[in-house]
Parts: sequence; structure tokens; C-alpha cells
Amino acid sequence: MRRNNFIVCVVGFPGVGKLTIARALSRMTGATVIDNHWINDPIIKLVAMDGSSPVSEAVWPQVAKVREAVLETIATLAPQDASYIFTYAGSNEDPNDRKAFEDYRDVAIRRGSPFFPLSLVCTQAELVKRIQSEERRGQKLIDPLEAIRNTTYFTPLNPQEAGALSLDVTNLSAEAAASAVAEHIRREFGTAT
Repeated sequence: MRRNNFIVCVVGFPGVGKLTIARALSRMTGATVIDNHWINDPIIKLVAMDGSSPVSEAVWPQVAKVREAVLETIATLAPQDASYIFTYAGSNEDPNDRKAFEDYRDVAIRRGSPFFPLSLVCTQAELVKRIQSEERRGQKLIDPLEAIRNTTYFTPLNPQEAGALSLDVTNLSAEAAASAVAEHIRREFGTAT
């Protein structure tokens, strides 16, 4: 499938498989992946040098500035026929997470791009297993207690948007999930892409 000028926003808890599925979808569609760590880490790594210390709430307004710069560049300077896949970890309980998600939607509107929110969920046991996987070491959250806290006290961000797709990826490979998303995009576009 090759279709240009769409935006996918993959939301879900850390460890659910957002980046892995985004990369698989990118291979199928040619869309550019913009992982939430690309936006967060330039700021967070300046203040949390060991990668495991909690960060101050004061970093998030600075992270928002990075996100704004990335999205403004996509809206105004990026090639019009380019497609993007964003990953974002957020919860319904945090209004800042909703605002960030809306920023991704708004850049699609500004570009005239179809917007496809994708919500990923899995069981708590699977999330705990995934969050400790070897490929996450050194750069991402790997604390199983954090995964348990997330699933106990928060709900994954619900996109509440037309064209949204929710996938339970507990028993789904990244390739199968990406294929389901690609098929969803095809149906929503209303054309064989």
C-alpha cells in the first residue's frame, strides 16, 4: 500500500508496541515515523541524565515547544505528499495528553491530510512482559511497576475521533496489527491504495 498525505497517531501505554507497529506500518506505506521519544528526549535527557530518575513536571512545557516546532514544520515546510505516523503515550486522565493528541490531529487538518487515530491496548500481564523486553533497555521505560500503575490507575487515551481504530494487540504480531491498520486506511480512503 502506498498512499500519500495521511497522518496516523498511534496511542497507548508505554510497552504496548506503538513504535514496533508504527515501523511495520511505515514499511507497508512509506510513511515517516515520528516516535514520541524523538520529541520528549531532547528535553528529558538534559535534566534526567541517568535515564531512570523521575523528571520534574516543569519539563513538559519545554517538550510541548519541541512538539510544536516539529508539527509546525510538518504543517508548513514538509512535502505535501508526505505521510507521517506519530506515536504518543497518553491517558484520558491527563488533560495535557488530550491537548497533545489534538495537536497531532490539528496538523493533519492544516495539511489537508486524512487523520487516522490508532489506539493500542493489551492485557496487563502482556504489558508487564513487553515493558521489560531487551529492545527497550537503555532508552525507554522498563519498570514493570510503572506498567502495573498505568493499567491500574489510568485508562489509555481514547481518541474519540471519526476514523479511529482500536486494536487489542495482546496476541497480535506487529505485522498483523500494521496490516489491520493499512486495511483500515484503505477502507477509510474509500479507494484501493
